Amino acid sequence: MGGAGEKITPELTDAQWSRLRRYGVPQDVAGGDVLFTAGDRSYDLILVETGEVEVVREALWWTEETALARLGPRTFVGELGLLNGQRAFLTARVTAPGRVLRIDHDALQKMMADDDELCDLMLRTLWARRELLRHGPAAWTLKLVGSQAQESQALRRYAERLELVHTWIDVDDPDLAHDIWSHGYTRDDLPVAIVQGEIIRNATPGRIAEMLGLAYAAEDDTEFDLAVVGAGPAGLAAAIYGASEGLGTVLLDAVAPGGQSATTSRIENYLGFPFGVSGDALTSQASLQAFKFGVRIAAPCPVVRLDPEGGVHRLLLADGAIVRARAVVVTTGVAYRGLPIARWDEFEGAGIHHAATALEVRQASGSDVVVVGGANSAGQAALALAQGGCRVRLVVRSSDLADRMSSYLVDRIREDPRIDVHTGTQVTALDGDETLSRVTLTGAVDETVDCRALFCFIGAVPATDWLADLERDDDGFVRTGADVLSLGDAWRSAGRMPLPFETSVPRVFAAGDVRRGSMKRVAAAVGEGSSAVASVHRALATTEVYA
Repeated sequence: MGGAGEKITPELTDAQWSRLRRYGVPQDVAGGDVLFTAGDRSYDLILVETGEVEVVREALWWTEETALARLGPRTFVGELGLLNGQRAFLTARVTAPGRVLRIDHDALQKMMADDDELCDLMLRTLWARRELLRHGPAAWTLKLVGSQAQESQALRRYAERLELVHTWIDVDDPDLAHDIWSHGYTRDDLPVAIVQGEIIRNATPGRIAEMLGLAYAAEDDTEFDLAVVGAGPAGLAAAIYGASEGLGTVLLDAVAPGGQSATTSRIENYLGFPFGVSGDALTSQASLQAFKFGVRIAAPCPVVRLDPEGGVHRLLLADGAIVRARAVVVTTGVAYRGLPIARWDEFEGAGIHHAATALEVRQASGSDVVVVGGANSAGQAALALAQGGCRVRLVVRSSDLADRMSSYLVDRIREDPRIDVHTGTQVTALDGDETLSRVTLTGAVDETVDCRALFCFIGAVPATDWLADLERDDDGFVRTGADVLSLGDAWRSAGRMPLPFETSVPRVFAAGDVRRGSMKRVAAAVGEGSSAVASVHRALATTEVYA
């Protein structure tokens, strides 16, 4: 946090410092005063006017306290948790008396809305500090211990997707230099999370989110202008556009921000990225934008039911909490399909994946892998894995690779000597002990091949089972706009027809892959999410609930 790079401790001009001070409340401090402590539910951005502040990772039961930074006059103390609501995981104490100014969350959001220059400086600095902390001693504040089993990998993916400051330890890593079983937990306790020294056995993403302050907590009777359900590209776009235009916005996701796009190793046809962009990189930048505009993001936060009401809609969460919002945008996307073969469920997350992000590519590096599917996502995964040092078998049920895959991908796959294409072929059997080790391919030639990982991209079904009150087509996709067939009493009361992206229930909208007729592309989903917000404004403007 106190590194040499300008982005970590930027040099503020007189004008910048003067403007930044306006948002703070002054406080005289003495040596030894604690400004915030690891575990605090919320904390302020600290401007150091005079004196000095030290930031430390507190002592844990296996390691001593570690100093991370000393910050003197005309600097500020804080990292990305100030924006995403995460509990403090570091401690700041005064080492030389002086004066500081405290900027609370509301004042910080106001500063970022009012002053573009300070906003850019703050975002870049907080982001750079988070990246530095992820690779230093602060990462011991959240220690994840697991294996290649499904539950462990789900927890690891959650931490990676949210870019949490953490350390991952694989119990089966032959290079481990210490005895990981000396702390009182066993293999039956995996995955284990150690949060600020506290051991959590059989840890889940939901439990970790609660402890870090990232879960949805209905601490007051908050009523949002807009609730977005699903944090893929469409949901992130809807939340960002809604919040940037003044709507109080909450974004809920059952897993983590990014949706299906976060599992894409390389998006090459997205506008403005001539060299391609990974789905997780696009997600991280979009999440940062959402924090900038004050979007409240909660994940994992499954929504199990929508109760439409005349004034304010109610979203029931899996833990029984209620989120109330004047308008709802549904962007829950689709769920991955699997193959109907024995042991499939057993190996999902333990050798079978539906994504080929940097994490999965690193895990499979140097191994024999199988990719199943004939569309672009399968082709992109095959290329990413090959570039990561894998021998790839691309298994396609169709007799022609070009049936559903873009020509630029087909050409690159055919030219890559590390990829063997098996057309007219299917995976018919799986084998292995705790993790996948072999698969049987049935086609022109039947064979059983070594396979450390199988990547499956054979489509998905819409995640709409929780939407009993919305009109859907025979495949489960949500009808919107002029595609809505039945208009009931609610529409007669509203005195209008459904707006673009509006569903069969007034002020409930759908965008992205979950919507009937959507293009199923990242760029299209972003466009739909932002366009849906234009309809949200129109709908709210015609109701008495819009204040």
